[in-house]
Amino acid sequence: MSQPLPPPVEPQIGAAIEPQPGIMEIALYEAGTATLSGRSDVLKLSSNENPFGPSEKAREAVARAAHQMHRYPSTDHARLRAAIAEVHGLDPDRIICGVGSDEIIHFLCQAYAGPGTEVLFTEHGFLMYRISAMAAGATPVAAPERERVTDIDALIAAATPATRLIFVANPNNPTGTMIELAELERLAAAVPQAILVIDAAYAEYVGGDYDGGAELASRLPNVVMTRTFSKLYGLGGLRVGWGYGPRAVIDVLNRIRGPFNLSNVALDGAEAAVRDRAHAEHARAENARLRGWLASALTERGVPSDPSHANFILARFADAATAEACDASLRDEGIIVRRVASYGLPACLRITVGDEASCRRVAHVIGQFMATRDAETAP
Repeated sequence: MSQPLPPPVEPQIGAAIEPQPGIMEIALYEAGTATLSGRSDVLKLSSNENPFGPSEKAREAVARAAHQMHRYPSTDHARLRAAIAEVHGLDPDRIICGVGSDEIIHFLCQAYAGPGTEVLFTEHGFLMYRISAMAAGATPVAAPERERVTDIDALIAAATPATRLIFVANPNNPTGTMIELAELERLAAAVPQAILVIDAAYAEYVGGDYDGGAELASRLPNVVMTRTFSKLYGLGGLRVGWGYGPRAVIDVLNRIRGPFNLSNVALDGAEAAVRDRAHAEHARAENARLRGWLASALTERGVPSDPSHANFILARFADAATAEACDASLRDEGIIVRRVASYGLPACLRITVGDEASCRRVAHVIGQFMATRDAETAP
């Protein structure tokens, strides 16, 4: 009969086993809350997910791919890159695919930033810019925005000879605001020693002829565009993103990319999704319609927002206490939105544009909250 194992002993980590300098200073990224204790009827509007989900063609592709899960996936992502290139009119050899656009951001920092260098972004920019910069040992630098809009002059003023990367989300998250591509071209010209990364995760929601910066990335030697399948295409759970830029830069990024970073399921699902233009257009059109309705409805209830070009709006309240109280009221009704104090916006709540029923529900609850608050504060 075997002897019982002795109780486990917590190993003592010696002074020599330490992470790289700066790693422990990184604040953990907090994703949008997905559940509420004691409730099963939660309406999640905290992560900018497509309420219509992925296309049926993408679902079918994923189901077929499940039969090949014992096979290693493609290392060059050739079919997905070809599909992306065909849809967007791009050169497939200048496309890199990653585990969401987050991984492309991380590749860029790993390859081009490091100790003694700086990574520049706007004050309300995506939190992963700071995290990836610090993970690479670089110094993160935040430039001020102008009324929650990217300020190119402020970015130029904040750049130094040590600046190696500049991240600009356009449209921005969590503000939803955007600037003209001519302004981004001016930034790239003003800081030639740095790569300007145009984070176009929400580009598909803009409409019109907005290309997310693809033409700039095709023409300029220091511009890279990143995109994602997590938003319009409804594939957040598969984690697929891509980047486009100069061949020299893409070649560098591929040298540090894991050979099997995307699964067969993710590759086939994304390829089917990008080719299903009818589903994508339906989701975009419905988002535009409901985004306008929700913004107007909240304004009528005393909650303004800046014009959004994404699939969310940034609801603004009088102060942080009011925003927190409204968030609590929403949670009481089973509705989860995103607090954005970590983005430097404590008096705001970011609300994903859901389907029509969801938009009406969140507007009703916020309206009730504001009416009660106004009655309580009336003289």
